[in-house]
Amino acid sequence: MTYAEPPLREPDLPRTAKVRPRALRTGWTTGACATAAAKAAVTALVTGVPPREVEIGLPAGRRVSFPVDRCELAPPPAARAEAVVVKDAGDDPDVTHGAHLTATVEWRDEPGLDLAGGPGVGTVTKPGLGLPVGGPAINETPRRMIGQAVAEVVDLAEVGVRVVISVPGGEVMARKTTNRRLGILGGISILGTTGIVRPFSTASWRASVVQAVHVMAAQGERTVVLCTGGRTERAARALLPELPEVCFVEVGDFTGAAVTAAVGDGMTGVVFVGMAGKLAKLAAGVLMTHYTRSKVDLSLLGAVTAEAGGDPALVAEVAAANTGRHAYELWEAAGLLRPAGDLLCHRVHQVLLRFAEHAVDVDVAMVDFAGDRLVASSGRWAA
Repeated sequence: MTYAEPPLREPDLPRTAKVRPRALRTGWTTGACATAAAKAAVTALVTGVPPREVEIGLPAGRRVSFPVDRCELAPPPAARAEAVVVKDAGDDPDVTHGAHLTATVEWRDEPGLDLAGGPGVGTVTKPGLGLPVGGPAINETPRRMIGQAVAEVVDLAEVGVRVVISVPGGEVMARKTTNRRLGILGGISILGTTGIVRPFSTASWRASVVQAVHVMAAQGERTVVLCTGGRTERAARALLPELPEVCFVEVGDFTGAAVTAAVGDGMTGVVFVGMAGKLAKLAAGVLMTHYTRSKVDLSLLGAVTAEAGGDPALVAEVAAANTGRHAYELWEAAGLLRPAGDLLCHRVHQVLLRFAEHAVDVDVAMVDFAGDRLVASSGRWAA
């Protein structure tokens, strides 16, 4: 089996994943909203006056103001305040858009900040997230932002403050995220590295893919199964029922990022399970496969067809196909799905091995478009 090895490419995504006739509106992370709520509550506790708006600093140095949806002081003698900032995710399709980030603040005897998670904020139950197991899922940057915002109101070297962040309905929101798989139970994570949500940004997806690999590695697993979505994950689980849930990572378009993380974490095996279109892009050496940055190389699929024994008419049809799925259907109709699919999987196998610099073993499987059955592989599931 000889063919020219394609160059390896991992193109960047544009700032937005879709071209729109107008600029998309940015929003605020849960971390930024929790920070604003914490500052509002501390301000009320110190001054006795609930603020209607607070200003906080973002990690890059920019100062921004947030409206305070609600801020209340507990009646004396209680020394407690609670404030709510409603998350605005801008034009990003974020499951936490509209969430009521709530900070409950009270004094404590020891100087410094005691930050805790309340209802709706997840609890970390697995290693690999960079957070203490058993603690709240409040990431490092939001923790730092909250500390800095509180310190703008009180001197934490002399005064002790306890801040509890909660999110009403957070446990329900978390069902639409990957938190449970990462070992974050009971609610959402308080996230954000910049404080700003970029609309339709895939940076968070890429980061979640890398994080999922890190979590898996921290639990001692050594084989990561990369799937492109829910249907391919279902198929992958049927192929590898012996592996725990944490080993299956939905990479979307970020196969290159996942493989890089797997190599960096000392994994020994990478299994990729996908459908024809994504496999065709990977076979062409494209490791970031979003449609704005890559297209299915139909000439490659034509070459695979010829190598699988297809006649010149079929080769021409495949080379002129509308999509990778169309090529798949042509192979299936000609009775060449298995041999052509196996050859395509083999090419992806070679690309991933080269990209990983042969640091891991690689297996590749193609499944049908319903995710119901294996149709080809690079060898592990040979016919």
